[in-house]
Amino acid sequence: MDDENPLPPTPAVDEPSLATVPDQARALARRLTRPVVLVGMMGVGKTSLGRRLAAALGSEFVDADEEIERAAQMTIPEIFATYNEAYFRDGERRVIARLLGAGEADAPPSPAAAAKTAPPETAPPETAPPKTAAPKTAAKVIATGGGAFCDPATRALILERGIAVWLDADLDTLVERTARKENRPLLRQGNPREILGRLKAERQPFYAQAPIRVMSGRMPHARTLGRVLDQIAHWLDGAETPTEPATTAPEPRS
Repeated sequence: MDDENPLPPTPAVDEPSLATVPDQARALARRLTRPVVLVGMMGVGKTSLGRRLAAALGSEFVDADEEIERAAQMTIPEIFATYNEAYFRDGERRVIARLLGAGEADAPPSPAAAAKTAPPETAPPETAPPKTAAPKTAAKVIATGGGAFCDPATRALILERGIAVWLDADLDTLVERTARKENRPLLRQGNPREILGRLKAERQPFYAQAPIRVMSGRMPHARTLGRVLDQIAHWLDGAETPTEPATTAPEPRS
């Protein structure tokens, strides 16, 4: 089975009509007081949905991976090849902290990343904000990388300063979507399906700490967008949303 430990089913909520999405978005935009942060596995559609969500809300969209590459002046595969995953996660945490309006003092390095000393003079300047830093608007939409929410410090920042939305999908969908791109360093280490299945199982306890979960599958983008808008509105209303009870999850392996 693709998911041997399925989460509890989503509570019954009226399916949003595609015709009501613009009205939903306008009403929601007036209520947002912090960024919406999309988390979940690679290939789940965080960037494509994030752009549509930001457009619907009339807000800024930021792809955290693109910001990391811009700050480092290297692609993510190059960062992984030149340094290691722990070094990348440290830079990722710093960039996401900046996007959430947290200063470096608010985001101490994780132990694994702090133990890694970057090669002198060749380290990518991931800590330096770009010349045109993103404005700190409340309704910003941020798409994060697949492993970002698994880092304890990054996860704490997102939960404190943003509205975390876990986009989930079945394994077949993830395999199909990730096959379209070659910029997935973690999938170069063996059979992509086996790697995705393992990562999905390992990361589920971390993703489940997001207060909102929406399935992303083979359906029109507008329908998924409507579900995200609807679930955020319910969360803002204080309604119960599909989520796993908070647990102390094991640290992710590098």
